[in-house]
Amino acid sequence: MAGEVILIVDDGRESRDFIVDYILKPNQFTPLIARNGLEGLEMARQHRPDLILLDLQMPKMNGMQVLDALNEESIDIPVILMTFHGNEEIAIEVFRKGVRDYVKKPYTVEEMVAAIERSLSEVRLRKEKDALTERLIAANTDLSQRIRELNALYNVGKSVTALTSIDELLPNILRAATEVTGTEEGSLHLIQGEELICRAIKQPDESNIRAVYQASKNRFAWHVIQHGQPLVVTPQELAPLRQKNPALPVAALYSPLTLGSRVIGALGVGNMRENAQPFRKQDAAMLSALSDYAAIAIENAANFAELSQFKDQEMNSVLVSLEQVISPNLIERLLTDNPQEALQPMRGEISVLAVDLRGYPMLIDHVQPSQLVELINRHFSLLTDIAAEYGGTLDRVSGDGGLIFFNAPQPQAQHELLAVEAALQLQHRIETNKLGPDSIRFGIGLHVGDAVIGTMGVLNGVNYTAAGKEVLLARRLQEQARPGQILMSDQMVARLGKRIQVNLLGEMAVRGQQALVKVYELLGLA
Repeated sequence: MAGEVILIVDDGRESRDFIVDYILKPNQFTPLIARNGLEGLEMARQHRPDLILLDLQMPKMNGMQVLDALNEESIDIPVILMTFHGNEEIAIEVFRKGVRDYVKKPYTVEEMVAAIERSLSEVRLRKEKDALTERLIAANTDLSQRIRELNALYNVGKSVTALTSIDELLPNILRAATEVTGTEEGSLHLIQGEELICRAIKQPDESNIRAVYQASKNRFAWHVIQHGQPLVVTPQELAPLRQKNPALPVAALYSPLTLGSRVIGALGVGNMRENAQPFRKQDAAMLSALSDYAAIAIENAANFAELSQFKDQEMNSVLVSLEQVISPNLIERLLTDNPQEALQPMRGEISVLAVDLRGYPMLIDHVQPSQLVELINRHFSLLTDIAAEYGGTLDRVSGDGGLIFFNAPQPQAQHELLAVEAALQLQHRIETNKLGPDSIRFGIGLHVGDAVIGTMGVLNGVNYTAAGKEVLLARRLQEQARPGQILMSDQMVARLGKRIQVNLLGEMAVRGQQALVKVYELLGLA
């Protein structure tokens, strides 16, 4: 069908001229021109074109704003979005706003013509329905029934094109087909590679339509796929076949699922009643019209799924990268809470595990630099694993020292015990896994108290960290610890009581603390 009115909304004169001269006029479409979004919205209101070709970036009103205005005013005109700067997020957003297709500049004439043909299929069906409705009003009772059928088809078609999940969409398409044709059984087939796969099925003795995934050799589905035309199979034609296979219907009707010149599958329905009548041309037209809706809906759902999958993969890739440098606890909070609020500095109680790698300097003159770096990295990789296993937040690791704190950013029950278990596990794995010479061990300090937690630093040096005198005390205890030794503060021991085994080493002066500090050696769990 030619002669449809297409509104071009684009602030680029060269782009408008190209569309008019090389796409619309050669294909007998009637162009309307708007130079910006505001002008385009007004022309859409006045002229109600069959299709809008909408640029994304424009002065006065951009493409997104035009889409929002059209939706707000319930102006139901198919839109193809054109942009130089598109990405997957924009594509997903505009599809949700009702855009029928999405073309990225620069595009070829063939690409735009194909997009226009896809989008106009719904317009043409709607015009056909309206024209038929006008003629049928003056007809007899049988023609009035035709009006009701077309209205039902239109409503069903709109409902299936609104679905974006392919697994939900396919059974709904088949349900619509059986409803508009009043049939007892049906199937929906899609081509995948060189195979025909049945994706939805309705059995005559079942009320529900099942989503399936099974290879099929349905001869009628293959026929309409190969010929690209609906197929009416009469009871007389099916009778000899039913003698060999009684499961076949008494009367059947199949229609290809077509996108442009490409057939992607077949939609079939049938009746099992012995007195079933042959399907009429009217039924074939109804199923063919629904098939047009279905093909567009399937393509949209596939595109949506592909974009969503790509977005999920990108997000997972980002999360994997972030987990190398940011605590999983912090990432979880950033994803579930307000990111700005989650990163704001706060005061709270934390358990601090401070570590320092001892013994490796003596190897500097005896091993290659790469071997030394690998040795250090093995130990700090273990530290990272321990932090993740026990739910701790790994603070910045610098040089030969590091710090894990617990109870932030997410609250943790018995965070003091988690810190103790993490420290013991760290020393145990170094001993059992033989990460390096026996002389290389962590010295560890444990303490519990209030600290300030949040993002700190400037420019590229910003980090999520903990600060305060209680954090410094844990570091001072770590400085006093021998390789393989875990020292604890009196506050930490008091919290855990009889759940741990400790040895009081005495009181010692700790830099930054005015009073003497009782220091204990952690021996293990009770």
